[in-house]
Amino acid sequence: MKIIIAGAGDVGFHLAKLLSYESQDTYIIDFDGDKLEYINNHLDVITKKGDATSIKLLKEIGIDSADLLIAVTDSQNTNFTISVIGKSLGAKKTIARIDNSEFLNENECEVDFQKFGLDFMISPQELAANEIKMLLDQSSFNDTVAFESGVFNVMGTPLTYNSPILDLTVKEAKQQFPNVDFITIAIKRQGISQTIIPRGDTTYELGDQVYFCVPNYSMKDLYPIIGKKQFNIKNVMILGGSSIGEKTARNLCKDNFKVKLIEKNREKAETLAELLNDTLVINGDGRDLELLEEENIRETDAFIAVTGNSETNIMSCLVAKSKGVKKTVALVENMDYIDISQTIGIQSLINKKLIAASNIFRHIRKGEILALANLHNIDAEVFEFEVRDGAKVTKYPIKDLRFPREAVFGGIIRNDEAIMATGNVQIRTNDKVIVFCLPEAISTVESLFK
Repeated sequence: MKIIIAGAGDVGFHLAKLLSYESQDTYIIDFDGDKLEYINNHLDVITKKGDATSIKLLKEIGIDSADLLIAVTDSQNTNFTISVIGKSLGAKKTIARIDNSEFLNENECEVDFQKFGLDFMISPQELAANEIKMLLDQSSFNDTVAFESGVFNVMGTPLTYNSPILDLTVKEAKQQFPNVDFITIAIKRQGISQTIIPRGDTTYELGDQVYFCVPNYSMKDLYPIIGKKQFNIKNVMILGGSSIGEKTARNLCKDNFKVKLIEKNREKAETLAELLNDTLVINGDGRDLELLEEENIRETDAFIAVTGNSETNIMSCLVAKSKGVKKTVALVENMDYIDISQTIGIQSLINKKLIAASNIFRHIRKGEILALANLHNIDAEVFEFEVRDGAKVTKYPIKDLRFPREAVFGGIIRNDEAIMATGNVQIRTNDKVIVFCLPEAISTVESLFK
């Protein structure tokens, strides 16, 4: 598969990194020679310095034979232009990163962008706002992904002293909680870069970031296992009137959350007050402790920091946590911060570009993959496969499939019902199967679903 990526920023780099594990024929175009040099030194892709809107350049790298053209520069208009030109020159499919989420609403947008050459559009801001809403819905977890409208859920949380599974092996934990259906699919351990795919003899340790795959009927039973209580979030304070802040406020108000939004710029605050009828918009500096106290920060259930400055977001969340706020979410630009979220004491850090790259990546996957999700602290992914007739995974029970050690079954959805992926279960045609997979095992896992 030949893929051309226009833009070597964080989204482009992360996409190229994901593709480099799969031996795709990948090209990256950008003006910035330093970014391209860094990519050349770290990834097995082809780089081209120049203007991705140049017809001559696109022809030079064979745009007419491209299976996919992905335009993810920082400019929405440039991405539109690249997509239109690329499609006209023969690219089979185009994806453009956009800022205006109005274009994604089929009910409001009267323009058929496919006529102009844009097959798909993604908005990092919209995706980030949706991610924040999901994190608030599962308040005691710092990462959550729902499959098939929540039939199965992947839930991530750090283990504390309160967890009864601390110092137990995976096998012992299952024996201690025999009536709770859950599968531990991944562990990220402090001081160890490699993600752990747990086996029966793997021990849970203090501070482990543990990811569970849980059917919907066991969700409430997972809280005692991790030593936490489920709490409802009602009062939310948002720091920053960015597009993500605005979209998050809209999302939350629709679900009857009580939302306060603090914006430093007076003109922007006044504009937001007019647009967000159900949100209390406050003009002020969210770093001002006196202001936070005046706005009853101690009675706030969740604090969400989405200003344009990562350090401000992190520090303000730490302040909110010190005032007793139960849930904090910080938007960060530097993806290196994601790995240290637990170390610095913040429950959830999100990066809109990482979310966008993972969302785009699902368009690159083969047809049997229904969904793909990236877990924040882990350089690996959760796949949802639809099992085709005659696929190799249907030939034997799970225990006899010779499944790679770098991957694990999370669960099976059959006729909209959850089935635990135990060794004796045999996968059937039309099943939907959740698999957690490290990059080096992706091609092997995919071959089993053919």
